[in-house]
Order: sequence, then C-alpha cells, then structure tokens
Amino acid sequence: MKLFVVAFSLLFGVVNPGLAQSIEYPALILSGVPFEISWMDFTQASPQNPIMVKGIEGNTLQITSASGATKVVLRGDVMLEYAHNDGQVIQEEIVTIPGWLSLLPPLLAIALALLTKEMLISLFSGIWVGVTIMFGYNPINGFLRSLDSYVVNTIADPGHATILLFTFGFGGLIGIVQKNGGLAGIVAIAARYAKTRVRGQVATASMGLFIFFDDYANSLLVGNTMRPFTDKLRVSREKLSYIVDSTAAPVASIGLISTWIVFAMSLLDGQLKVLGIHTNAYLIFLLSIPFSYYAILAIVFVFMNAIMQREFGPMYKAESRAITTGAILRPGAKPLSDDSLLKNAIPEHIPHRWYNAVIPIFIVIFMTIVGMIITGMPDSFPADAGILQKVLLIMDSTDSSRALLWASYIAAVVAISMALGQRLLTLKAALESWFEGARTMFLATIILVLAWSLGSVCTDIHTADFIVHHTQDWISPGLLPALTFIVAALISFATGTSYGTMSILIPLIIPLAIQFYGDVYSVMFWATFSGIISGATFGDHCSPISDTTILSSLASGADNVDHVQTQLPYALTVGGVAILFGFLPIGLIANPSYFTGILLYVLSITTLYLILRFFGKPLPVLSDESVEVESH
Repeated sequence: MKLFVVAFSLLFGVVNPGLAQSIEYPALILSGVPFEISWMDFTQASPQNPIMVKGIEGNTLQITSASGATKVVLRGDVMLEYAHNDGQVIQEEIVTIPGWLSLLPPLLAIALALLTKEMLISLFSGIWVGVTIMFGYNPINGFLRSLDSYVVNTIADPGHATILLFTFGFGGLIGIVQKNGGLAGIVAIAARYAKTRVRGQVATASMGLFIFFDDYANSLLVGNTMRPFTDKLRVSREKLSYIVDSTAAPVASIGLISTWIVFAMSLLDGQLKVLGIHTNAYLIFLLSIPFSYYAILAIVFVFMNAIMQREFGPMYKAESRAITTGAILRPGAKPLSDDSLLKNAIPEHIPHRWYNAVIPIFIVIFMTIVGMIITGMPDSFPADAGILQKVLLIMDSTDSSRALLWASYIAAVVAISMALGQRLLTLKAALESWFEGARTMFLATIILVLAWSLGSVCTDIHTADFIVHHTQDWISPGLLPALTFIVAALISFATGTSYGTMSILIPLIIPLAIQFYGDVYSVMFWATFSGIISGATFGDHCSPISDTTILSSLASGADNVDHVQTQLPYALTVGGVAILFGFLPIGLIANPSYFTGILLYVLSITTLYLILRFFGKPLPVLSDESVEVESH
C-alpha cells in the first residue's frame, strides 16, 4: 500500500488534505539538485505548530508563515514533519534518486533509435525505463504505468488530441488532392520551370520561408506538397525531409509573427515584469533577431547546399543512391507516411488540374490564419492599442492547434466539393481517398504520442533540471551567450521540446543576463536571449524525439531515423559554426555592435561555404534528359 501511495504521488505531486490549505512539494527529487517546497495559506503553522523540513545532514528548517507562499530550497534526501489538525505528528519522505538517472530515458531512446532504427521500440523503451525509475525500480509496474498513466494521459490531453485529429485530417486532404489529380497538376506546372534538382530543392526551401507562422503547418504543407515533385527529380526523401525540417522551426523562430515567437515573448515579458522592468518584449525580440545565429545559418546552409550540389556524411550516400538508382528511399527504410496506398491512386482519365490542389492548400493556410485570429481575439482591446499591439494580443492568446484542425477539415470539404462539382470523383471514391490518406498517418500518430509521453517522463524525472544545475556554474559574462546556446541545445535535443527548453531557461538566464549586462537594450543581452531561442531551435530541428522532426519525416515520407542520421551532421556543423563564429565572439569582443554582428555573419557564411567546398563531395550528374524521362 505504501508503495502505491508513493507511486501515485510520483505522478501527480502531493497536496496534503489535512492542512488548512495546501503544502506542495516535488514527488521526486534528484540527489544534489535544488528543489522547492511551498506553503499556501498554511494557517496551522505557528511557533507552537511548525512545519519542519529535515535535510540529509540532519539540519532542520522551521517554517511558521501563516499566509502567502513560502519557498525553501534544499539539497538531498528530506523528511517533512508537521502536526495534523488532530495534533498527530505526520512525517512525509520525498523520494530521491541519483541525478544522472534523469538522463537515462532520453539518452536511451536516442541511442536505440540510432542503433536499431525502430522508433516505436526506442521511444517506448525510454518511457518504460523512466517510469520504472520513478516507480521504485519495478519494471512490471513501470510497464503498466507507462501505458495507463503516461500514454493514456498524453492522448487525453486536448492539445495533443487536436494535433492528432489535424494530422489525420491533413493526411485525408492530401489523399483527396492526389486522387483528384491536383498534386499531379502542381508537379506538371513546376516541371515546366524547375527541371533540375537544384531548382527543385530551392523551390522547396523557398516555400518553407513563406509559411512562417507555425512550424507544424510549415512541415506538413511543404513536405506533402513538394514530395511528388522532388521524387520526380530524384531528390532523396532524406534530403527532402532535411529541407523541410530546416525551414520549419528555424523559420518560425525568427518569423516576425508566429506562434513560436509569441510563446517566447510571453515568457520574456513575464520575467521582465517579475524583475520590475517595464519595456516592450516584442521590441526586444525584434532587436535580437540578427543574433539568432543558428536559425539564420541553418536556413542559409539549406540554400547553399542545394545550389552547390555538394554533400558530406550520410547525406552524400543518400543523394548518390537517389541519383544513380532512382531509389528515393533506402532499401529497408520505414517511412512514417506509408504512401504505397497512394502511388497508383490517380486514374488515367482524371485530368491533372493544379488548382484542385492549390485551392484546398491555400484554404488551409488562409483558414489557419483566420482560426488563429478567432481563437486569439480578446473580448476588448485597450483603448490606446495600435494595430501591432492588437496583433500581438491576438497571437498571445491564439490556439494554433485548433486553427489547424478547423482548416484541414474545411479544406477537405472544399476539395471533395470541387471533385464532385467537376465530376472527377464520386462521393464514395472521394471519401475512400480521404480514408486512404488518413491511414498513411497512423504510424506517425503513434510515434507522436510516444514522443509526447517521453517528454512528460523527462519533465517528471527532472531531466532538464539536472542539465541546468550542472552547467550553470560554467557561465561567465563573456561566455554567457555561447554557453546559453549550448545548454539550451543540450536540453532541447535530450527532451525534444523547444517550448519546454524556453520555459526552463528564460526564467533562469534572463535575470543572470540583466545582472551581468545591466540593461535589456544591449547587444550582449540580445545575443543571450537569442542563444536561448537558437538553442531551443537546434533540438526542435534535429532531435529524433522532437515532434517537428517526426512531422518533417511524416510529411516527406521519410524514415525518421534516416532523416535524423543524415541531418544531424549538417545541424552539428551549423551549430558549431554558430558557436565559434557567432555566439562566442559576440560575447568576447569588447563593446560589440550591430556592425560586429554583420561581420560575424560574413565570417560564418564564408566558413560554411568553405566546409561544403572542401569537405563536401560533388554529386553524380543527373542530366536534364533523365529528368524529362522521369517527369512523363
């Protein structure tokens, strides 16, 4: 029974019903890592009836606050001791585990994914191990709780359920526009102008720049739309997913208006208010954009790589295979979207009309924007609010997942109506094509659920807290931007969450940056803030357990492990250049300015060019004639 109580508290935290209001403390702590205990309106506490917190070395802290909230930070094993309403002395032990164990779930999932190429087993193994650690190292109990507590709770989350339904809906929409000849029409139009692999890749990357308002919509729209076209040009699915992924999170993280940025700005604004600094958080973001070295260089590298047609690492092998053999997928690959059901889904008698795909996809974009406005519209605006402030207020409260859900199903209705109106499909055939498209998303939705569940495990086992605690002592004023980026990159890569990384580091780093630099309107502060955003972008961009990484593989029809293996060398290259020629020198140079930042970009881009020029290998030549043959 005691084990069950402890296990239950591990998942849901502890609020003791015997107290006047509540006492809250972590259900699980890491040895040697600080944690917090808070009392809210604990009227039972008094000099005669104290709460005693006993530390590992026997020291005792007595809390007698009768109102407000009191927070205590301790280290190691602790025992809470307090008097119940009936006078009985209650002791509560907080479960403690070695800190390094918190790294095991994400590292195991990442290692198994790279070694076995089995995402389902890898992700669930990470979940299972993490929950087993939390539940008293009992593997049977850990297995059962992994299913009924983490996986089930993940699916039950309204936000997650909305994304899953949107994924099915968008897959169904793609099934319809492929069956009605719309996607074939886009390929036919594009083939008239982009008859080479270079132009095809540049066109794909350019599309990614235009869909900047949400990284989910970016990945799914660009990947699904361009996949048939790039297949004709013998661009490997690994390369397509890399292009899609590199213009999703990196673009959204520096977009003038995006759900990504509004989240980061909300965190920054809240932290500035806590510190008593009254300024425009959006202005701080705008000023910091030029110092988002990783995001900007990742986008530059995509275009540079496409134009130069030179590759290195596993990507060279993938692209050479696609060019010489026409095999866009590695033999034995397991693409997340199984498009085998759709390969021959277009009857020959259906005309290939581009607008049957463009109009539904445009409706997805347009209705997503409309939906974001509807879900974010406040009851009233401040009397002195300008247009920009109104836009920011809307974006601050918007629900992009609901907007995407509405947009995908409205577009599906329009696509079906267009097919029926032109007598291209019967109602039965249109609905069957929707179900065929939705069915291709099944594997991806399972992986998304497991990735989210692993993220919850990492939160509950305090993976990020361990990383932050053991890296924060390295930080000094000159190294703060570079170290901030590195810490953010480690956290986001290990946990697969950009939002979680920003939520952890902005409250930690912003006060430190202000303490070091004294002003939010300084290049060093902007560079440090951008270090958080760029580091979070790194993990969101290339972690195998990141949802946008999975969605990029899904939309591109790529094997997720192949996508990660081919993309990671490029991401690490860009990340290394961003540190060595961006974040590090901007912190070490005395009195840096915007002009300094421009010079660093010149140096960074030149370095990336030289890396591609001397370490990249030229690809086999694919003649225009072979493209023409493939296009017919």
